Amino acid sequence: MAVMKVIEVMSNSDKSWEDATKKAVKHASKSVKGIKSVFVQSQSAVVKDNDITEFRVNLKLTFEVN
Repeated sequence: MAVMKVIEVMSNSDKSWEDATKKAVKHASKSVKGIKSVFVQSQSAVVKDNDITEFRVNLKLTFEVN
């Protein structure tokens, strides 16, 4: 039986929500091993002068605990 843990992570990107999600997983994987899944809980964006300048995601990462 595997024991799983879930942590909440926030990330941002100037390109897209997908890029922000990839950045979050890549950064978290430096200190969290065995990431099994990611659940995007919410998405938002920053708008300046009628243009989106930043994409933000709030996600939950699930990983196996040894």
